Amino acid sequence: MEMRVVLEGKQLATGYRKGKRTFVVHRSLDFILRAGELVCLLGGNGVGKSTLLRTLAGVQPALGGELELQGRPLASFSVRERSTAIGLVLTERVQAGGLTVFELAALGRQPYTGYFGRLTRQDKERVAGALEAVGMWPKMRCYVAELSDGERQKVMIAKALVQECPLILLDEPTAFLDVTSRIEVMALLHRLAGEEGKAILMSTHDVEQALALADGLWLMRPDGIMLCGATEDLVLSGGMDGLFGTSPVDFDRMRGSYAARNGQLRPVRLMAADEVLCHWVQNALMRQGYYGVADSSDATLPLLTIESPQNLTWACGGESHRFHSFAELSVVLRHF
Repeated sequence: MEMRVVLEGKQLATGYRKGKRTFVVHRSLDFILRAGELVCLLGGNGVGKSTLLRTLAGVQPALGGELELQGRPLASFSVRERSTAIGLVLTERVQAGGLTVFELAALGRQPYTGYFGRLTRQDKERVAGALEAVGMWPKMRCYVAELSDGERQKVMIAKALVQECPLILLDEPTAFLDVTSRIEVMALLHRLAGEEGKAILMSTHDVEQALALADGLWLMRPDGIMLCGATEDLVLSGGMDGLFGTSPVDFDRMRGSYAARNGQLRPVRLMAADEVLCHWVQNALMRQGYYGVADSSDATLPLLTIESPQNLTWACGGESHRFHSFAELSVVLRHF
């Protein structure tokens, strides 16, 4: 069953104007964002992620091409219509310490409450439902100033939910959060996309969580090309490799992460008791300029056998050394 298309761009050009001059950041962008999907926008600093998000939110106009929201040109939406169609969550810390959690989330009902901003019973029920969905209902009476950064972001997501928008855009919502809060927010967005049927697009530098939780990726490369597709398709086709241009980092498809390029790695025969040990042995080897080969029959290569983290054996040139920790092994690898 094909999911409903919420946002579509065809040959879209993004950028900005200063006086009579026009600066194009990206051109010829083609993409589709569907209901029920969490998509992560990845790329280095300065490649135009925020510019694209502002264009998709209607905050700044497209410089060319077509941009449609629910089958209708975004440029034809009034400000009020955009406020009920697009929820926007930015990186900046919210300066609303004097408001309660409920009051901040309720601001999302402004497009519906009229001039005086009075909340009806139905409005209050929607606010309560959104806070419950993001796990902030128990703190509804707390002041925003009392919340952690992660909790603030959850309230801002609730505010976007209260707007009842089919599209939610987030510009690096986890930028200043600790590890636990980043994981919680990303997992929350993935769950809300599915349960609420929202199309959610977020920019992030958290590659690991994006690969784990995003249904799709938009990879914005420095050469102006943006690759779009399912996470696994892009990883396995090599799409992640050129994401940071000529930067001295490489993408490791096995680990799903980037690491500093480590020159010419030297091979080592590797025998590990299980997959977990194998992963962390490879981690230790690569840091010291080696890589492990599990099925090599080349007896001239050093042999590293790992039976447990406290039982490691290094054999080379007719000599064998046993170690009781990775710390001991690392000393030898650094000087071998």
